[in-house]
Amino acid sequence: MLRLSRSCPIRAQNAGLFISRGNGKHPTRVIFSHELIFIKRGTLEMWEDDRVFSLSEGQTLHLQPRKRHGSVGDMPPNLEFYWIHFEITPDFPCPETADAVFEIPQVKQVERPDRLEYLFRYFLDEQETGHLQQSQANWLTMLMLLEVARHTSPGKENSDSTSLLATRAHTFVRLNYDQPITAGDVARALGYNADYLGRVYRKTYGCTLTEAIHRRRIKVACRYLLDTDMIVEEIAKACGYTDTNYFRRVFQRLMHSTPRAYRKQYAHMHVNTQ
Repeated sequence: MLRLSRSCPIRAQNAGLFISRGNGKHPTRVIFSHELIFIKRGTLEMWEDDRVFSLSEGQTLHLQPRKRHGSVGDMPPNLEFYWIHFEITPDFPCPETADAVFEIPQVKQVERPDRLEYLFRYFLDEQETGHLQQSQANWLTMLMLLEVARHTSPGKENSDSTSLLATRAHTFVRLNYDQPITAGDVARALGYNADYLGRVYRKTYGCTLTEAIHRRRIKVACRYLLDTDMIVEEIAKACGYTDTNYFRRVFQRLMHSTPRAYRKQYAHMHVNTQ
């Protein structure tokens, strides 16, 4: 567990998006910086000292400085993950106890992977175009760490039963986003009252079920925009929207950009494949 406060001086180094070809391994090495890995797609098996981690989509791994790490076997061909190296300035040590504001678990299922991916893409776009200033990089890295730390502080956990129900609803949305579903459809599928399920979901995930459906659809739409040549109308349909203009409005609200501008903006990124 990495304990940090907002006063900790974070110094960002570099970042990238790794896309596996299916015939290589993460190098076995010892580095002197922290590394945060965020799985975009696929499964990554890593080890650090005597611990082995199996990571899947939406999870992060914090690799610690001065510890030996590497991958377990060859990395699968469908694997993609973001990575960033950063330092905690030694001249200004972070508080260990009372003043610690947030904590970074070594492995974490991120609550809002869409927001974390947005921060990575923004960082990479600025890095590739040469516009990334050190102060900007530092703040972006701090925001990434804050996203990872969401809901890990004491007192924020929900009861097991309501948390499980919210997770079931979340999973249903993830699997059925491409269908014309509503919040009421999710409730009926799970056998619960729509108002009750909505309150449970909002308490756990911080948004309504309707918003969760939109977020899931727009997250997938972003992938289509960056990873395929599909036109906007095709993407809207693939993400469960029958009205392309409505899709554009939702996309603009959530991403603060049109689909076409988003595709153009993030065309330049630091991508490594080995």
